[in-house]
Amino acid sequence: MALITCQDLALGYENTRVAEHLSFTVEEGDYLCIVGENGSGKSTLMKTLLGLRAPLAGRITFGDGLRKNEIGYLPQQTPIQRDFPASVQEVVLSGCLARCGLRPFYSREEKALAARNMERLGIAELARRCYRELSGGQQQRVLLARALCATRKLLLLDEPVAGLDPKVTAELYDLVAELNRADGITVIMISHDIAAAVRYASHILHIGEGQRLFFGTAAAYLTSPAGRAFASPDTRGSAKGGDNA
Repeated sequence: MALITCQDLALGYENTRVAEHLSFTVEEGDYLCIVGENGSGKSTLMKTLLGLRAPLAGRITFGDGLRKNEIGYLPQQTPIQRDFPASVQEVVLSGCLARCGLRPFYSREEKALAARNMERLGIAELARRCYRELSGGQQQRVLLARALCATRKLLLLDEPVAGLDPKVTAELYDLVAELNRADGITVIMISHDIAAAVRYASHILHIGEGQRLFFGTAAAYLTSPAGRAFASPDTRGSAKGGDNA
């Protein structure tokens, strides 16, 4: 059974639909990039997958025993969130909150998990630093470590490289790809960077004007009408995958 199955979804707010007739599957180990114009429903889809919004129609099914509180989420940051006055260790540990239930403290295992994830992402030496004093790239690594504390299966990332310089952007893309490849974590990422999407992702979901324009492998995307219209010639030959799904 697929990790996530979406069938004929309609998304939006109250009676306003921003996307509809969305059907796709995400298998364990996939790296799915969701691309499309502003306002096409990408962030609304991610919030619906997280259970923060209910679909207006259609159904989402989770497989492999996946529960909504076991999904690691890295949202777009607001200026207020970037100025959060907590230590790096406190921010990363907060990813374990869903594990705590009613328990008002972190266990030894949860503290060890946070320490491992900080080490994994190269921020262990920042543990006592104040989060708001960090660079944008360091903050994103902290939030990614936090998301890893919430899951061993699935990461949802909403424009994780927005506002970062090219060097830090490339490092973060490589880091996410390594988590997918080496750790087997399934990744769903919203991106406006189609060149990066076809380079790193195994699958592409392209939404335009509230409709699914394409869903399939990154390689097949480049030969699809949507891919030919939106992907630049420089992205040709750089995609993973095989045939359209």
